[in-house]
Amino acid sequence: MSILLGVGVVTTVTVIYLGKKGWQALHRAVGITPGVLIYKNPNEPLSLLDVTWQNLALNVKYLNGLPDEQLRQLQRIDNKVTTYKGYQRNLQEQNLTEALTEQEFVLHKLLHTRLPEMLTSHHHVRSTSAGDNRSHTDNINTVQANEILQEVLDNIEERLDNGLERMETQHLQDLRIMKRYIDSHNA
Repeated sequence: MSILLGVGVVTTVTVIYLGKKGWQALHRAVGITPGVLIYKNPNEPLSLLDVTWQNLALNVKYLNGLPDEQLRQLQRIDNKVTTYKGYQRNLQEQNLTEALTEQEFVLHKLLHTRLPEMLTSHHHVRSTSAGDNRSHTDNINTVQANEILQEVLDNIEERLDNGLERMETQHLQDLRIMKRYIDSHNA
């Protein structure tokens, strides 16, 4: 009896030890250190080195000096564009083509042509107003450029939100239609 108990204890300890070592080896293989968490403060100002663009083609040179809120807003816009393009790709995979609306055309033009142009202009206003010899007019121009850029970013984000809401509404309507179809054939 004591031999069986001893073999059971040794087997249990061996299984636990090998399991732990295997678990740690798996983590090392994928580059994760068990027990170590890296905390990133969400309120910490963004660094342009940390920002990656999935869909927007923005020149980093013109993003220097933008306030943190505008950089975060540009990232939100980029994420929403990713969601929107994913929806478009999904339609293409299903061999469905949705008619391009005027709002979508304007939004595309704003995102890929006008936004980079506005960031360039904003950068030039800011860079000409920079320096020790700032006049009152330069300060006013910089403030006005910041306000205009913020209005444009808000407008683009609102248009994206409306487009995503239309997509969601369309999917919900499609589900309702399919449910009615299924319900009508069950009776």
